[in-house]
Amino acid sequence: MPLRERRYDLVFIAFFCLNLFFITYVVDIEQLTIPSLHHWHYPLWPPPALVRLIHWYGRRYDPLLMARPAFWKMTIWIDVVFFGPFYAFAIYAFVRGREWIRVPAIFWAGMMSSNVLIILMEERFGVHRTPHFALVLGANLPWLLLPFAVVARMWLRPHPFTRALPSGTAAPVTATAAGEPAPAVPAPIPQ
Repeated sequence: MPLRERRYDLVFIAFFCLNLFFITYVVDIEQLTIPSLHHWHYPLWPPPALVRLIHWYGRRYDPLLMARPAFWKMTIWIDVVFFGPFYAFAIYAFVRGREWIRVPAIFWAGMMSSNVLIILMEERFGVHRTPHFALVLGANLPWLLLPFAVVARMWLRPHPFTRALPSGTAAPVTATAAGEPAPAVPAPIPQ
């Protein structure tokens, strides 16, 4: 099905774009380029205005973001090294309707859900818990809910980007690489 017939996929595409172009390579990179807040200078990336925005949010609402413990940095590295490339491939696959994204998407969803649940436990009960848990939970909720939606989208249908043909309808003929129609059934093997 073309994307115009899968408008619900626009939600996933927008989410992957947000992650690729802002969360992973702006917010998360900031936490790697400024590993400690004791003595630091503005890095080459992200821009100073975005660094100030991230620090404002962290100081005001999210002490865990500012503390940057070892487990937190590991989730950041996972995001930068693994999730970032996944988002680029997922954007392409969801726009073009490529089914090879099914298994990577389910794998990503499991890892993302685990990371977010661990982070939320620390945000609520840990050493660096936030006094604004409802706000932090709300800010993190898309990263908890969208992975479940991705699993539902990819798991429930073996061909998530296609539509079932009405019974009695022949499948369309596809073209081979040479531009000739592909045979409907395989040719018999000569004996």
